[in-house]
Amino acid sequence: MTMTPAVKAILDNYESDNPGVKANLARILMQGRLGGTGKLIILPVDQGFEHGPARSFAVNPDAYDPHYHYRLALDAGMSAYAAPLGMIEAGADSFAGQLPTILKVNSANSWATARDQAVTAGVDDALRLGCAAIGFTVYPGSEHFFELAEEIRELSAQAKSVGIATVIWSYPRGGELSKDGELALDVGAYAAHMAALLGAHIIKVKLPSDHIEQKDAKKAYEGTDWAKQSDRVRHVVQSCFNGRRIVVFSGGAAKGADAVYQDARDIRDGGGNGSIIGRNTFQRPRAEALAMLDKLVRIYKNEE
Repeated sequence: MTMTPAVKAILDNYESDNPGVKANLARILMQGRLGGTGKLIILPVDQGFEHGPARSFAVNPDAYDPHYHYRLALDAGMSAYAAPLGMIEAGADSFAGQLPTILKVNSANSWATARDQAVTAGVDDALRLGCAAIGFTVYPGSEHFFELAEEIRELSAQAKSVGIATVIWSYPRGGELSKDGELALDVGAYAAHMAALLGAHIIKVKLPSDHIEQKDAKKAYEGTDWAKQSDRVRHVVQSCFNGRRIVVFSGGAAKGADAVYQDARDIRDGGGNGSIIGRNTFQRPRAEALAMLDKLVRIYKNEE
């Protein structure tokens, strides 16, 4: 497989990384129907931990089976599949070498009130299972953020030392943030920047609204019309070392197909690297999910 100029240009931005890390990033960037384009779509299935099995899978019972998600990602030509330890283990042998996997190494549940996550897997698990990357959630704004930052610092250092990439989910929550503030443009850009500063190779954030939350940041955002979502995406990408880091955007809660497609167009037009989309695909019947993912691929390839 010959690496494309688009992928080589992305890898050149990771100046401190060893060949192993770059090889695993290339595995993700060269996989599937978007392979070689510099764009990617990742299927994440950590919702069973976060929300519970019935809330996640009852609407499409086939999705209770971990193999269902591996097959969906493969058949749709996705770039990678991300999940917690048990889900990855449940299909690791059957799908070995067929699809890059991202081991989610911390998790929470819907009963906990603290904005925190437990470390539920390690770099040794990622090595054993042949994963291309580890994934980790931080909550900027939470009283537990500093502990989370210290945890990912250690885990990321371990991962990099053995050639495994790091993906950081950066979700602002807690502290003095309002509910609207969790999705505010200034807050989302700040959260993405912190993930870059923590050493993430791939940064996952939510699509931001045009709300500006921080009083001290309002002046910096004055004079610019932030009504277009693609412009807000562009600012988040700019905040990740001026586009020197891979940035993907969460699909969020279940929504109508047209909204999903418009989000993808805005991510593409704003210079984002793609989508990490879970519930909006696997909660649909398989045929509908495949049709949706097919259209998303075509959007990112500028065919729609």
